[in-house]
Amino acid sequence: MKIGVLALQGTFIEHIDSLRQLGVDAPPIRLPRELATLDGLVIPGGESTTMLRLMESFELIRPVREMARGGLPIWGTCAGMVLLAKDVSNYEMETLGLMDTKVRRNAFGSQIDSFEADLEIPLVGEEPFHAVFIRAPIIEEAKPDVEILSRLPDGTIVAIRQDRLLACAFHPEFTDDLRFHSYFLNMISQKPSHNNRDTVLRGSQSGS
Repeated sequence: MKIGVLALQGTFIEHIDSLRQLGVDAPPIRLPRELATLDGLVIPGGESTTMLRLMESFELIRPVREMARGGLPIWGTCAGMVLLAKDVSNYEMETLGLMDTKVRRNAFGSQIDSFEADLEIPLVGEEPFHAVFIRAPIIEEAKPDVEILSRLPDGTIVAIRQDRLLACAFHPEFTDDLRFHSYFLNMISQKPSHNNRDTVLRGSQSGS
């Protein structure tokens, strides 16, 4: 299995390390031609505006968008979740527009408002997942075809899946817990199907 990690800015090194620990070929991706042989793509956390501008400069936006619509599994973490959203309430730049969600950037405040939380994520196991939130976004709205994978105790949506697309507001790459990375690999291994969705924490209303 070959999982590319967008390596223009942000926490791509950490994602590459996590995937390689799972025995996966995880090349850094910076050019359109490097997308051709991938089984999946990770868009890491970072600064969403900078990442989008660099994707434009390297002519990556159109091919990533087309490959996603053709079935390429993509996982966005933190800023990556912003890039995948169709609507960002406090953002002017055009995103990849792939997931039927409305996202708010930096929803918890500045860097000093970063925090950690133990999340219930049934799809990765019974043990809580220790999540790191750094200038994190939140999902304000999700359409009915979007699965809610996890929420904060106050109901705020922080992890979602839509068919072959996965997104979370936190940084799994900053922990030693590889279960979320493993979930993405298992998701890639599944046959694409609009009806093959896990039934867990379903919901489409605003979580905030």
